[in-house]
Amino acid sequence: MSTSTSVPSRLAAEAPRPGPAVRPTRRSFGAWFKDTGWRHLVGLVMTVFALLPLAYVLSAALSPSGTLVASSGLFRDIGFANFQALFSDPQKPFARWFLNTLVIGVVTSIATVFLGALAAYSFSRMRFTGRRMGLLSLLLLQMFPQMLGVVAIFLLLSEISDIVPWLGLGSQLGLIMVYLGGALGVNTYLMYGFFNTVPKTLDEAARIDGAGHFQIFFTIILRLVTPILAIVGLLTFITTTGEFMIASIVLNDPDSQTLAVGLYSFVGDNQSRTWGVFSAGAVLAAVPVMVLFLFLQRYIASGLVAGAVKG
Repeated sequence: MSTSTSVPSRLAAEAPRPGPAVRPTRRSFGAWFKDTGWRHLVGLVMTVFALLPLAYVLSAALSPSGTLVASSGLFRDIGFANFQALFSDPQKPFARWFLNTLVIGVVTSIATVFLGALAAYSFSRMRFTGRRMGLLSLLLLQMFPQMLGVVAIFLLLSEISDIVPWLGLGSQLGLIMVYLGGALGVNTYLMYGFFNTVPKTLDEAARIDGAGHFQIFFTIILRLVTPILAIVGLLTFITTTGEFMIASIVLNDPDSQTLAVGLYSFVGDNQSRTWGVFSAGAVLAAVPVMVLFLFLQRYIASGLVAGAVKG
């Protein structure tokens, strides 16, 4: 019998043995706070700063006393009397206001996205006389707030009411047209930057296959720019549902008013200010915006950032 050791046994014997496990050194609290801890503190402070007003309004909405003073102790008394009063006053049809707001917000958002996308595609893909001047005009017009045109809007709608009553004062369609005129400029410029990030080689390949602008726009471009379309629709819906000044001038009939105008009637009278009912209405008015925001949340980051990459 051979006394020589086999090769695998010698290799196993000569292999270095693992040493004791090295425990990772724990950083001190000061080093951790200097590196990343202060960020958690700032985030916590900003979260409390953002949630405290919301908790205050929700507490006032649930307070049976119906005043803001009683809500200083948050959620001390909880009841739904304010929500019941919100729907029980026939002179203040909250349900009708809620429906009007949804209709105006949805129609304005869809029309803004569609018309803005058409304009952005034209500026991004076509070359025509006045293109550069048109882009500069869209940018310069945003320097002037829409508030400066309130008097002109009122006079214009007053004249239109004599000719086309369903498009003048007191008309929801007239309000939608005013909103479209104010929102198309900035949204077109925002979508224009995003459209420029889409490679033009896709358009050229589609043209080789015989596709025209109509087919390229609806079958290729719109699918690639979905994030910016979602962002523009969300921002338009938020702005439309919360707008007060122009809506209060155009809509003078209580049955056609929006939530922003209708809810003001609960606190606009010095003799009877029902802050609890107003808070309950504000809580319900925030629900559609929150639902739409959560539904489109995945598009927010890419939609806001990608348009600034290439313009």
